[in-house]
Amino acid sequence: MARRNKLLGLWAAEKMGLSAESGEQYANAVVRADFDQPGEEDVFRKIAGDFKGSGMSVSEGEIRSKMDELASIARDQIRTGE
Repeated sequence: MARRNKLLGLWAAEKMGLSAESGEQYANAVVRADFDQPGEEDVFRKIAGDFKGSGMSVSEGEIRSKMDELASIARDQIRTGE
C-alpha cells in the first residue's frame, strides 16, 4: 500500500502541476497520511482535499479508479522486483 500511495501522490502532484522536488515531497506526505487511520479513506481524503484546495475538480470516481489502478501497478512492481 505504501508503494501505491507513493504512486498516487506522484500522480496527484503531476495533476496539480507541482515541480519534481515538490511532487516527491507531496508523495511522501501521501504515504504518511495512510498512517492516520486504518484503511485507505485517510489517503482518499488527503488527495481529494488537496485537489479541492488547489482549485481542481477531480471526481471521487477518478481518484478511486486511479487508486485501484496504481494498487495493481504497485503489486506488479513488487512481484517483478522493481
